[in-house]
Amino acid sequence: MTDTEMIATSTATGSNKHGLWSRLPVVHQLRQSVGLQRGMLVVGLVITGIFILTAILAPLVSPFGYSQLRDASGAFGAQKPPGGSHLLGTTVGGYDVLSRVIWGAQTALIVIVIAVILSIFAGVMLGLVSGYFGGWLDRVFVVVFDAVYAFPSLLLAIVMSIVISGGRSNLIGGVLAAAISITTVFIPQYFRVIRAETVRIKAEAYVESARVLGASNARIMFRHVLRNATRTLPLIFTLNASEAILTLAGLGFLGFGIEPSAAAEWGYDLNKAVSDVSSGIWWTALFPGLAIVLAVLGMTLVGESLNDLADPRLRGRRSVAKASGLVAETSVVPGGILKDEFEVPQ
Repeated sequence: MTDTEMIATSTATGSNKHGLWSRLPVVHQLRQSVGLQRGMLVVGLVITGIFILTAILAPLVSPFGYSQLRDASGAFGAQKPPGGSHLLGTTVGGYDVLSRVIWGAQTALIVIVIAVILSIFAGVMLGLVSGYFGGWLDRVFVVVFDAVYAFPSLLLAIVMSIVISGGRSNLIGGVLAAAISITTVFIPQYFRVIRAETVRIKAEAYVESARVLGASNARIMFRHVLRNATRTLPLIFTLNASEAILTLAGLGFLGFGIEPSAAAEWGYDLNKAVSDVSSGIWWTALFPGLAIVLAVLGMTLVGESLNDLADPRLRGRRSVAKASGLVAETSVVPGGILKDEFEVPQ
């Protein structure tokens, strides 16, 4: 092999690796964003990454257990100010605030994962079937999910929590009750999006061609329609994750959350800290509230940034690229690249 061929081969290999790496959803959005847009996305990813790592590593980084009331030196004591072995103080119940905040991140992450996975599965499947087959089944689904969507989400979650939990407050029962309650709120959102996309896509020429060639309904639905109808789900996922945290915190604050002996939950801790604020005991409410704000802020920044980058009208990349003599990669969905860069004719 000549030197020229070796250089060409290595260049092509490096280009392929760079191309594969750049096509990853988050990496592609980072390369595509500029200025304030990129700053928002980076800040959101950093905050969200810290939240996820804290949740995963909670058993390692937490100084005490979420329901621990004493250590080798004795009982912790109630409402102790920050300092010493309790960096963020203790609650009215005698729990370590820092430990409750860290373990609360794990509870929130578990509920988010379960709720979003269940709602995506149910909403996508029902929306796909409803939009593809239409008829009376479609009309029934649309009426039912429009009614559910119009119902106040927190009130619906409260009702479902009461029905599902059956008075249980343990970890599994409480988490599942909260997750399924939030799932009920989210299903209509995924249903509406997938149904609208399915109705549009099933009229496309390639779907008609597949039908003429004898492809079954199941093959058309899952191979041709589903893969194109779910491209906007990452946007909805990030926004719904932040909404799930708020709904979970709302349930806990109103007294429908998980007992402290079963799991740590930020909304429940805020509920117990309400009376402390008027007494000048600020640390029992500040840190759980700050955890909720930061977690929601991080996911919201990621979701809004992805939404902006998916909308050509809100994206400033093209004008900046033209000024430098290049037309940027264009993507209508997160992670999807429609064109490679090429030089603008002079």
